[in-house]
Amino acid sequence: MTSNLTNKVDSSKSIPKEQWGEFFDRVSLVNAGQRISIEIINAALGDEELVKDSPLLAMIYDRPSKGNSLAIEVGTNEVIYAHAIDAPTTVSTGQNPEGEMIVISITDPTGTQTLVKFQAS
Repeated sequence: MTSNLTNKVDSSKSIPKEQWGEFFDRVSLVNAGQRISIEIINAALGDEELVKDSPLLAMIYDRPSKGNSLAIEVGTNEVIYAHAIDAPTTVSTGQNPEGEMIVISITDPTGTQTLVKFQAS
């Protein structure tokens, strides 16, 4: 499966690790209810779309002292699906030409990339 967003991403920005907690708190606050898709890209196992067109409930980053993991929760008033990424190594965002964030890319130690794609409003 090829990402159809790659041709819409105008620029990308790496988020420094020390800002991940604040970044994911802000994303959760600003984008709660926003429709998202979650896609996994893994060279060995292939690509897989885990969630499509579902409301973002929260993105919760537990710092290394608290477990070093990221949970992406989908649902309206309660979690209907959660995806966890253990020990993320990089976090970056992709923006469209208007500067709006349209994708968050998270890589784990195995090289697996998780894409959180924000649907157009």
